[in-house]
Amino acid sequence: MPKTARGEAAIVTKTAISKDAPPTPASAERTLSGWGRTSPSAARVVTPDDVTGVLASALLAAGPGDGSLKPGVIARGLGRSYGDAAQCAGGIVVDTQNLGRIGAIDPESGEVEVDAGVSLDALLRAGLESGWFIPVSPGTRQVTIGGAIAADIHGKNHHADGSFCSHVTSVTLDTPRGGHEVGPDADPELFWATAGGMGLTGIITRARVSMRKVETSWMRVDTERHTGIDSLMDGLVRVDGVNRYSVAWVDCAATGSRLGRGILDAGDHATAAELPAKRAADPLAPPRRRGLKVPNLVPPRIMNALTVSAFNEAWFRKGISRTSQIRHLGGFFHPLDAVANWNLLYGRRGFVQYQFVVGDEHRAVIPQAIEMLQKAGAPCTLAVLKRFGPGDPGPLSFPIAGWTLALDLPVGPAGLRPALRRLDDIVAGAGGRVYLAKDARLEPEMFSVMYPRLGEFQAVRRRVDPEGLLQSDLGRRVGICEHAP
Repeated sequence: MPKTARGEAAIVTKTAISKDAPPTPASAERTLSGWGRTSPSAARVVTPDDVTGVLASALLAAGPGDGSLKPGVIARGLGRSYGDAAQCAGGIVVDTQNLGRIGAIDPESGEVEVDAGVSLDALLRAGLESGWFIPVSPGTRQVTIGGAIAADIHGKNHHADGSFCSHVTSVTLDTPRGGHEVGPDADPELFWATAGGMGLTGIITRARVSMRKVETSWMRVDTERHTGIDSLMDGLVRVDGVNRYSVAWVDCAATGSRLGRGILDAGDHATAAELPAKRAADPLAPPRRRGLKVPNLVPPRIMNALTVSAFNEAWFRKGISRTSQIRHLGGFFHPLDAVANWNLLYGRRGFVQYQFVVGDEHRAVIPQAIEMLQKAGAPCTLAVLKRFGPGDPGPLSFPIAGWTLALDLPVGPAGLRPALRRLDDIVAGAGGRVYLAKDARLEPEMFSVMYPRLGEFQAVRRRVDPEGLLQSDLGRRVGICEHAP
């Protein structure tokens, strides 16, 4: 039986392969990791040529055997999950890079059919040509449509528009029990299990997404500088009542009365009439291509308490309060995309991003989390605060109404792991949860508390994958994946 990188037996299962299966695609053994570079594992990576029979072709590419026993399978897009969600130690990882078709955008509804391997960057650029914008955008455009659905991604407009899957009208899934076309009105149980299900209900091959009509690719933005966490959070509540988009950067190095000080940005899409003359000549200009790269020789421990504190001080001073600024959507939504491989700044040990959400009544957890990490000697290089509206119906979808804080934390400080374990207890005790697309360390006992509808999700999995073929390192680690019978 194949072995995982952690020495555990990989799940194997029997599955039927059609005689009409597509030709075997190219495959190769590779070691994969998430964006945080903390939990690498080896798998056979298979790259199908198109959406036809993706799962069957991946199994055929697994290599010789008895013809029926194959290890677990998971899909992978651009590898932007921070932990081990798109890895399958000892198994098969389906690279969706060739699933790149973008259909025509309906000029009335804005609906478009796209393959799962299409990036948000590619869809955004195609949409802007005729004045359409993606309905929800995370902090990077380097995410595939399949990944956006599997994580049910959220953005700066969650309080107004919900998560990504609220704007998906149908999904085509390739499962061990055949293909499924699902949506909010077509097998909604499977659709909502797929929304946030981290790829464990099937391989997403296509989706129909509703785009948002815009006049320009520019944003009208108001910036506020707040000197403490209470003022910053009150500001977010206020601006969310009048703006579609809002987000706050938090200085996690500040202490005392300055604890949680930060910069709040809020705004909406600028109209053509609001553009200055120099912008009006090209109102739908796409984002600039990435031009900077981090060398793979970053000095160790460059991210330390001293450098992080200096950066936070400089960034806070830069954030002068201003109104009605005109910014390009690339800089507003995706500032880090200007640097192609910024994760290398953390060195060989990498980093974890800890993102959690708690209800409005538990807002005190936000400053408590910042103080805990300060006392643990764990510098936070980047912290982003946001308010969520109501969540999607998916049993594993992350957002719930309330407050979410995302923290980038370099691996290394001895106090980091125990501090995060204590924070798990606090978040779970407040009825909150951590984001699976960012997680690299959650334990199964805590996961089942944070996601009490796990049983509902597993019931749907058993319906479409009764032998447990769909597996991932994340799913095995937190207990989502049940062992095959």
